[in-house]
Amino acid sequence: MKLRKKGVKRKIKPSSRIVAGWREHIALPALGIGPLVAKLDTGARSAALHAENIQIYQKDGHYRIRFDVPVHTNSKQVKTCDLVLSDERRVKNTGGRSELRQVVETDVRLGNTVWQAQITLTNRTDMGVPMLLGRSTIRKRFLVHPGRSFVLSKTGGER
Repeated sequence: MKLRKKGVKRKIKPSSRIVAGWREHIALPALGIGPLVAKLDTGARSAALHAENIQIYQKDGHYRIRFDVPVHTNSKQVKTCDLVLSDERRVKNTGGRSELRQVVETDVRLGNTVWQAQITLTNRTDMGVPMLLGRSTIRKRFLVHPGRSFVLSKTGGER
């Protein structure tokens, strides 16, 4: 075991990860959705999107899912999305109860970064923001600053 001499500082490599706020505006470009406020939550595992009127159906031997995403929080305008159903999985909600959620895969854009993510669909009416990006979704892409909002999406207000 090699010990460091007292007073000798170890060189720390600067992180190549982008710093993001705990709240950011994101877009789902393939769905034509955005900007949408998302909470970057390192305590949550996966991503979740507020969806309404979820319908699963079969077409050409594949399961598909159709759902509505409210475009603005104060409006009844919605964007209807239709995607391949990627998976269904049990997820613990904020109350700690397990619920079955449908999973879709689509591109997410935050700042200048675009990547494909698995997103669960759920009712987030009481959550304050329509989307949550958990640690598996943002891993190796962003460092989350817990005291700042809208660092990468400056149109969001609070800095």
